[in-house]
Amino acid sequence: MRRFAGVLIGLALMTGSAQARDWDPAPWLADVAQMRAAFETKYANRDWLERERGWEIDKRFEQIAAQVKAAGSDAEARAILDRAMRGIGDGHVSLRWPRPRPAVVASAVDEAPAPTAQALCASIGYDARKARPGIASALPGYRPLPVAGVLDAGTAPSGDTILGVLRIPLFDPQAFPQLCTDAVAALKLPVDQPCDDGCQGEIITRAFAALTRDAEDRLRQLRVAGASVLMVDLTGNGGGSEWAEAAARMVTPRRLTSAPLGFVRGEHWSRNWAALGERLRGWAKSAPKQDRAKLLALAVKADAARVVADTPCDPATGCDWLGRAGYATGLVGTAAPGEWLATDWGGWVFSAGQHDYHEGVWGGPVTVLVDQETWSAAEEFTALLQDADTAVIVGARTGGAGCGYTWGGMPTVLTHSGATLYLPDCARFRADGSNEVAGIVPDVTIGWRATDSEAFRAKLLAAALPAAIDQARAQAGRR
Repeated sequence: MRRFAGVLIGLALMTGSAQARDWDPAPWLADVAQMRAAFETKYANRDWLERERGWEIDKRFEQIAAQVKAAGSDAEARAILDRAMRGIGDGHVSLRWPRPRPAVVASAVDEAPAPTAQALCASIGYDARKARPGIASALPGYRPLPVAGVLDAGTAPSGDTILGVLRIPLFDPQAFPQLCTDAVAALKLPVDQPCDDGCQGEIITRAFAALTRDAEDRLRQLRVAGASVLMVDLTGNGGGSEWAEAAARMVTPRRLTSAPLGFVRGEHWSRNWAALGERLRGWAKSAPKQDRAKLLALAVKADAARVVADTPCDPATGCDWLGRAGYATGLVGTAAPGEWLATDWGGWVFSAGQHDYHEGVWGGPVTVLVDQETWSAAEEFTALLQDADTAVIVGARTGGAGCGYTWGGMPTVLTHSGATLYLPDCARFRADGSNEVAGIVPDVTIGWRATDSEAFRAKLLAAALPAAIDQARAQAGRR
């Protein structure tokens, strides 16, 4: 029996060896070549990757190709590519593999669930699981506000200070299904029909308005509850939307200017700038006289940005890899609240202007709590306040995603494997000229580890609070 088992093992090894010899890496190497070309032509953070990360595209892809040649199966080749993309350290770089089609299982009784607002909202992405709890609510003595709200908020003592905590788990209403169901009810939308783009647009507009009101209400309630220092908890916040720009302006009376924008030169951004210029000129035709000149001047800026996008660059010649124009918010980087609110074009030139926010709803000292799982729009919020010297950042260095994809981005579908490579096509630049993708380094660092329990993380936070509060008060005194 033992001899028979040995024969079987030997046959299995021989079969495996034969399969390895039969495996052809050539199609996978073609995919690697596609990926390399995408990084060389589409990747917004190419300069950062090579100069700061030391990830030389030519050298690394030669190494990746050598590893794929030595692989013995599709699974090994896929694992090599996954490891390489994770090693880049950019939260917006991803390789998404095609999903296998689920098997169709016949059902004895095919009953569709009754249509409800909740089911409709779930079908368009509203999911409470996106609103993960933060760390600050685990502080000793934390008490939630007695008034319910969309955003969690409460107070915690730190010495003689009452800390007001506002938890923002995501800068997007989709983390709060109640906002969607409330919108469905208010708009009297049919729940037994698919929700098309127009329907979703109506819901998201109303949901953003409700989220804005709630954030401002929570800030006022914290002040009434006796809080003298604010902490905005962004731990585990994966990003979301440009609503982050409006939210940042709520927590400081200082007029903020958004980060300068860099973009990948080429057809994608050329088309974006050209379309914006045409829209602005179209709106100018019917705009009031006082707005017409403003719109035409902005159209000229969009045209100039398109010219930059159309101008190719080879970094080897010393030119700037990215084109530069506008800000993270659009062609306009700063504006008074409501300046663009009543216009059709406001959101197109100043993204924060589409929200009915108020500056300085909170006027006192501000801290922002971040960790390694703070990404994208949450980094935008944090960097904006840190660069304006209006908030003290507390916690661990953020994940590092920075700007992401505009209008669907420029995905690359790999011919052999069918995987889709996503690379960010824009970059936000800090006050010191650095790329936000490097992550936000806190002013008060906490030595958290990813494996720490919530209780231990809260203990370390509590120990760091006195220094953070002192810095925030000193900062507020300099305004």
